[in-house]
Amino acid sequence: MNEVCCGMTLLMHAIDLEGDSALQSRQPVDSALTAILLAYGADPTITLDGETAYDIAHRYNRSMAIRLLHRFTTHHGGVAAPDPGGLVDEDKR
Repeated sequence: MNEVCCGMTLLMHAIDLEGDSALQSRQPVDSALTAILLAYGADPTITLDGETAYDIAHRYNRSMAIRLLHRFTTHHGGVAAPDPGGLVDEDKR
């Protein structure tokens, strides 16, 4: 689940894919893949080249992914990501 390919974990790829797909298609962001990977044990605290899954989600302003990462790390004993407060909810754009 936490293997690295092309410098990113599967969770990082999912967040990147969901964000990039939404930008290109101009459709609402779907965070289902991010949620599924977290539910199956993807580790959101892994840092590769100084970047975490949270950093990628923040780059795309993915408030749903940021909330999922924050909730997962807070409730599962991981290092909590910064509080996602104040972000625009991509579902309400």
